[in-house]
Amino acid sequence: MNNKMLISRDLKPTLEEKLFQGKAIVVLGPRQVGKTTLLKDLFQERERVLWLNGDEEEVRALLTKVSAASFANILGENKILIIDEAQRITDIGLKLKIIQDNFGQDIQLIATGSSSFDLANQINEPLTGRKWEYRLLQISFKEMVAHHGLINEKSNLENRLLYGCYPDIVTYPAQARSRLELLINDNLYKDIFRLDGINKPTKLEKLLQALAFQIGSQVSVNELAGSVGIDNKTVEKYLRLLEQSFIIFRLPSFAKNLRSELSSSQKYYFYDLGVRNGLIDDFRPLNLRQDTGVMFENFIISEIQKSPHPRRQYFWRTTQQQEIDYVYQKDGVLGAIEIKWNEKKKPKFSKTFIDNYQPQKTFVINRENFFELLLEDVF
Repeated sequence: MNNKMLISRDLKPTLEEKLFQGKAIVVLGPRQVGKTTLLKDLFQERERVLWLNGDEEEVRALLTKVSAASFANILGENKILIIDEAQRITDIGLKLKIIQDNFGQDIQLIATGSSSFDLANQINEPLTGRKWEYRLLQISFKEMVAHHGLINEKSNLENRLLYGCYPDIVTYPAQARSRLELLINDNLYKDIFRLDGINKPTKLEKLLQALAFQIGSQVSVNELAGSVGIDNKTVEKYLRLLEQSFIIFRLPSFAKNLRSELSSSQKYYFYDLGVRNGLIDDFRPLNLRQDTGVMFENFIISEIQKSPHPRRQYFWRTTQQQEIDYVYQKDGVLGAIEIKWNEKKKPKFSKTFIDNYQPQKTFVINRENFFELLLEDVF
């Protein structure tokens, strides 16, 4: 992506603020969402920057054994070290700790990872208290509005629901479908398939396809296992890996007080709807679809994931079929959201939920008002 086409990311000023404060910076997110582009934009005017790419075999070989003495030779006179796709490097957590402990006061260490199952698990303990950690996901509605205006982005809502928000897709909309096919075939499972024990890639894809048909619905591990043809334990393992590689995310059920609440259910959504639609090979216009409502629900909830503000998030449902699409807790505030594609539908919040939990904030989001709430970042 050239500078003329560059879409500014909201994470950039945060990273700038954290530079040279004595801590490593870790940026996690899916492949192809622009982590490297963001860092190149951030450091294009700076000198003495060393880039290492964990996808390259020679880099992995170079970092097979790292000591303070050996790394001083690798670092040279550079003041910024960027290790891209760091999850590919064996024992990356310990190696980052050695670098940070010995050079962290003199250099800025930055590591990116396209999957959290290696990078996050390996660095959380060794780098405790030594890092700032952030997520970079697909381009947000707010970032697109800043890039080319609210009117244009509102008119693009159908494209976002069909083709998603990867940088390559929004930059080249005429080639969206072919570029999505490349992304899914070449990058979607790239890190997962390198793991030991992932020896049934067709089953993994079949599992994702099953989830794609169930967005917005409660998911049963037993039913998934039966439809895919693998055991429950393998389904749970694959679900965890798909979450940790930023393909899907989970909403658990909100259950506190009521006997009728579903306490162990869960829903899964896709970080990107283009990936979801590509997996089931369905890019029909919205007016020809039966799943527009759940796609809009996925879109709104996935946009909330792109906010930097931490929150606990759930859905709520009872055995009597009372339901709230999205429940969140943030800064001591309980909020509830109903999401409806059709603005003429006027949903009522469950009296049972309101009486028992007394949420401080409630929102009804539809295709006529969604942009106001996403731009205000109110939840």
